[in-house]
Amino acid sequence: MDIKTNSRVDNAIIERKTCQGCSDLANPVVENPELVSSTQANLANNGRARRGFLSGILATLGAVLTLPVLAEQLRGPIADRKWWPTKWGASDQAGASNYMTAQKVLEATQLIQQGQVYSLGRVYESGMPFFPGRGFSLRIPGNPTLGPVGDNKLIAHEEFLATEIGQVGSQFDGLPHIGIEMDGPDNNAEKRFYNGMSLTEIRGAYGFKKLGVENAKPFVCPAVLFDVKAVKGRNLERGEEIRLADLISCLEKQNMSVSDFGIGDVALIRTGWGDQWMVDNKSYYDGEPGIGLEATQWLIDRGASMIAADNWAVEVLPNPDADLSYPVHQLSLTKHGVYLFENLVFDDLAANSIYKGAFFFSPVPIKGATGSPGNPIVIA
Repeated sequence: MDIKTNSRVDNAIIERKTCQGCSDLANPVVENPELVSSTQANLANNGRARRGFLSGILATLGAVLTLPVLAEQLRGPIADRKWWPTKWGASDQAGASNYMTAQKVLEATQLIQQGQVYSLGRVYESGMPFFPGRGFSLRIPGNPTLGPVGDNKLIAHEEFLATEIGQVGSQFDGLPHIGIEMDGPDNNAEKRFYNGMSLTEIRGAYGFKKLGVENAKPFVCPAVLFDVKAVKGRNLERGEEIRLADLISCLEKQNMSVSDFGIGDVALIRTGWGDQWMVDNKSYYDGEPGIGLEATQWLIDRGASMIAADNWAVEVLPNPDADLSYPVHQLSLTKHGVYLFENLVFDDLAANSIYKGAFFFSPVPIKGATGSPGNPIVIA
């Protein structure tokens, strides 16, 4: 795949604070939404040697990017913000899972040195916190459901589950989950989703006709933990935005460089917000800390296939721009096909200083679904 390096995003120039000698500080933003930036090659040559330099510069600047234009691109219907077709073609429905190649699988397996398996998913149960209006109800009919049958008197159980199967507990967000209304509430042809596909084109009462989660490919790739909680020395607070400087600081603290996060990798963002899970469910869903547009754009430019977090929406809520609602979802899922995974647990990884490992997750191929339940693992 031929990846080019540019310095724009969604056809709009991003303002950058610059200084002498730091033009490649943390990877410029892509100029064209069909292309993913690949400054990995440049940064790999000097990444580790510049670790201390990066920290000082980032502390001085406060942030590498300012995002008024990017925010404006997500604000209201603007005729020139077409983001499709993607680099994977006008008919693509797999998004950033296309990064999963044989080479990526082999790269991941090279990270398995200890044979230790870390489970990242939550237990699914009725007492877990839910986004308002959602629920989880499991019943065992009959008890036993079947039997006894045969001379051996076999008895058996089944379950009946009523829930928003792809949007409760540890949840993998698929591409039809989030879109952008481009031309008012009555024009379904201009309610756009990944690759510009319209609501008219994809919708169906019994499952989406296009973009369903069954189109996502299994993920076998490296994953990098960004332990922001450790960098801050505390759990992050409601509405606290994780910025690019925080991600760079995580890499530094973990004795890693920018080049350690490559094309197709999964970003694991640890905030500490998950400590409230089934301890204070009401507070858990009352906003959260998380990544903002700046950090998200950087991860996308690096070639992230997925961004996962220990909170319920990955992104900072409420957004620092009070006029925006879940813009990180739109930027990642809708515009770039980069998947999100919510309500995960990274405490064991952090406790054992596992900052990079082999990530495995295969979405449950529920035809036409908006997302998938599941238990991703990291093997170190």
